[in-house]
Amino acid sequence: MFGKNKVYKPHNNPNFLDVQEIFPTIQGEGLFVGWPVVFLRLGGCNLQCLFCDTEFDNYQAVSIEEIIKKIQQFSYNENQQRVRKLVVITGGEPMLQPIELLCQTLIAYGFLVQIETNGTFYRKLASEVKIICSPKNNKNQTLQVQSWWKNSISAFKFVVSKNFLGYDKIFYDLVGFDIPVYVQPIDENCAKKNSDNLNLALDICNKYGYILSLQTHKIIGVR
Repeated sequence: MFGKNKVYKPHNNPNFLDVQEIFPTIQGEGLFVGWPVVFLRLGGCNLQCLFCDTEFDNYQAVSIEEIIKKIQQFSYNENQQRVRKLVVITGGEPMLQPIELLCQTLIAYGFLVQIETNGTFYRKLASEVKIICSPKNNKNQTLQVQSWWKNSISAFKFVVSKNFLGYDKIFYDLVGFDIPVYVQPIDENCAKKNSDNLNLALDICNKYGYILSLQTHKIIGVR
């Protein structure tokens, strides 16, 4: 979207979610990299990040029942073996939508649920849900994240570029927390910039003891 998306506001109809797409793939980033997964991409975001290359403005309202049905279908292989037990709910910004019932139902069906959020909105989800928080470079947003990360967040993921810095204090502060921190170079569709971003990510990992995250799905050529 590269910062040109509409700014999305929260909605609270628990029976329907705005869905951009549902598809099976391999998780390419962060905590569960390499896992076969069903991706649920929800529509809409409250931020306009210039580096964001994800489409999430083209969505439609889908019932929770239909979402569950599609996820279950995608969780099986051609031999009707259940091979995908991880569901990643992403966006856009999934915390803008009432995902509580969906998460509870998926857990009841035996799925592991991971949420990818920018940390600006909070919903009380089941304790089994793995929340991956990816704060963007915004002072006020970082302060909002800090009010609830200790008890709710399973891991942080920071995307970094030499073109915009300013994470030094939060990188330093997170060293004292027992929460995994992943650092991921932004893909700017330029070999030189990408090389610089990778070197920056490596420097941060070496400086603070954090974990390097690469967009493995792009490397192996899957969505």
